[in-house]
Amino acid sequence: MKLLALDTSSLACSVALQLGKRVVCRHEEQAREHTRLLVPMINEVLEEGDITPADLDAVVLGNGPGSFIGMRIAASVAQGLAHGAGIRIVPVSSMLAVAAQVMDKEGAGAVAVCQDAHMDEVYLGLYAAGSRGVPALLGAERLHGQSVMSELELEPGRFTAAGFGWQRYPLLLETNRALLAAVSSVSHPSARYLLAAGCALVEAGAAIDPQEVVPAYLRQTVAQPARPPGS
Repeated sequence: MKLLALDTSSLACSVALQLGKRVVCRHEEQAREHTRLLVPMINEVLEEGDITPADLDAVVLGNGPGSFIGMRIAASVAQGLAHGAGIRIVPVSSMLAVAAQVMDKEGAGAVAVCQDAHMDEVYLGLYAAGSRGVPALLGAERLHGQSVMSELELEPGRFTAAGFGWQRYPLLLETNRALLAAVSSVSHPSARYLLAAGCALVEAGAAIDPQEVVPAYLRQTVAQPARPPGS
C-alpha cells in the first residue's frame, strides 16, 4: 500500500511515506515552523519515493488532539493534496502515534499519553497493545487537569507515561508517578507511527472524502471563534 502520513499537531512537523514495506520519513521539532517545513518535507519524501500524489492510496492525517493552529495546517495541506490527487484521507489520532512508538521502541504494553492542552490541562489518551502494531484506545480521549487519573488508580503499575503534557506539567507527573510503570522520553507524534493504523483503516473502508475532515479539538469552546455580542 502507498500512504503519505502527516502530523503537525505538536512541536514536531512530521511526514512519512509508505511504499509497501519501505518507509521514507522526515521529522523536525521546531516551534512555529510547520508552515515553512511541511510542504517541502512532503515534496522530499515523494521525490525520494519516486511517486506523485496521484499514485497514493490515501493520505493519513494526524488529526490531533493538539495545537489548534498546527492541526489546521496539516488538515488544510492534506485536504488540498487529496483533493488535487483524487484520493481520500484517513484521520488517525496523533496520540495513538505516540503510544505506538512507545510500544514499538520500549516494549510497553499500555501507555498513558498526555499532550499539552494549555489552561493547566492535558489531552489524555489511554492505549493498550493491539493487533498489527495498532494500539487500542481504552475509553475516549479527554481533557484532564492536574489531578490523579482514576484509570491509573484502577490499574496501578500498568501504564507508561508518554507525551509532552507530562513534561509541561511536572505536578501532573508528581501526582501520578507512583501509579505509573515507567516514564518514556517520547514527547511528540511521529508520522511513521500513523501508518499502521492508516493502513488498517484504509483496508476497512474507513477513508473519507477530503471535505469531511474534522480536526479532533476536544476543547470546542476554544477551537471555535468567539460569537459577536448579542448573537
